[in-house]
Amino acid sequence: MIPRYTNSEIGKIWEDESKFKYWLEVEKAVCKAQAELGIIPKEAAEDIVRKAQFDLEGINRIESRTHHDVISFLTNVSSYIGESSRYLHYGLTSSDVGDTALSLQILDAINIIEKKAGKIIKTLKNQAKKYKDIVMVGRTHGVHAEPITLGLKFSVWVFEMARNLDRITQSRENIAYGKISGAVGTYANTSPELEEKVCKHLGLKPAPASTQILQRDRHAQVICTLAICGATLEKIALEVRGLQRTDVKEVEEPFAVGQKGSSAMPHKKNPIICERVCGLSRILRSNVVTALENIALWHERDISHSSAERIIIPDSFILLDYMLGKTIFVVENLNVIESNMKRNLMKYGGIIFSQRVLLELINKGMSRENAYSLVQSAALKAWKEEGSFKTNIVNEEKVLACLGKDELEELFDAKYHLRYIDKIINRLEDISF
Repeated sequence: MIPRYTNSEIGKIWEDESKFKYWLEVEKAVCKAQAELGIIPKEAAEDIVRKAQFDLEGINRIESRTHHDVISFLTNVSSYIGESSRYLHYGLTSSDVGDTALSLQILDAINIIEKKAGKIIKTLKNQAKKYKDIVMVGRTHGVHAEPITLGLKFSVWVFEMARNLDRITQSRENIAYGKISGAVGTYANTSPELEEKVCKHLGLKPAPASTQILQRDRHAQVICTLAICGATLEKIALEVRGLQRTDVKEVEEPFAVGQKGSSAMPHKKNPIICERVCGLSRILRSNVVTALENIALWHERDISHSSAERIIIPDSFILLDYMLGKTIFVVENLNVIESNMKRNLMKYGGIIFSQRVLLELINKGMSRENAYSLVQSAALKAWKEEGSFKTNIVNEEKVLACLGKDELEELFDAKYHLRYIDKIINRLEDISF
């Protein structure tokens, strides 16, 4: 069971207590900037910054009457300030505070995601190097293709996760904006100078143009980025699931001492963690649709996006954080069964070397059409009869007319296919995070 809000570091960012702390941070920054510009008395700003606090239960009680969260927040905060509270939220609209604070929340959540993304890249990189020479069969369409190594498989994931980290960084840049531009973005009761000062205090950039809100393409990019990262984790988990099947059994996710796989079948070792990651990735992807639909709002703003964002933004971050943690655990503790990799590699007597035999026959002067027909016939015979492709080829007179048995033997060496693996693995050194 995955609770929506957890005791995790990233979960705490999205709790109501935390949200109101971000709001108060924005309100205080506005007061400081207004005092610097002479908009409100300096003493009042100092009073607000010193005294402002809130009580969550008190806010909830007020909201039960007002049905407006920002007004309830301001009413509660004002009760701690006294006379100077008349300058709290001076000239602002709710979204000046809410959207600017949301950017801060997202940035803090991105910090956590970036650290875990960096950790999984490091973990995958270590595994790629560890298993760079562990030969296994590569599969396309789920069917044996040609030899690869387990390290190559990990390398593909390393580079993909590195691209995810780049996308996260790009989304950080586009969400690191605030707005203090008022009810419709015209600065009627604020000013561009005030907005710039407030954003500087908060470590944000001022939006170059806004309505009552920051435009939701920014938030949509963040959610899309999280979903793409989740899809990569699903890709890793799905591969483990496929390789853990009883008839393959080349790798297994960790299985704890005392763990049970089935209430009915004691023999079961199910890839439940990887299945969980795959399932949660579907939820993460579904949030993308909502995020994209939040971009188009009526005129200068409606609040149809607001209710949805209260679910999809926290949930997306919490889900990805959880999925990253579980995937790191699986990758670090993966059970690799090399003996089964060797067994599966040579299934049907080396049909995975069919292309090399084909090319060598062509090099010896045989037409591609005739060579393909001979090689395919030998391969399909082995497939159908649970036999040996190599034996079938060696007994084919037309093949022996072109190739000696020693030459044929060399064509069944996996090292030929893997001679550039080290070059690919060495490219991992170009990845920094």
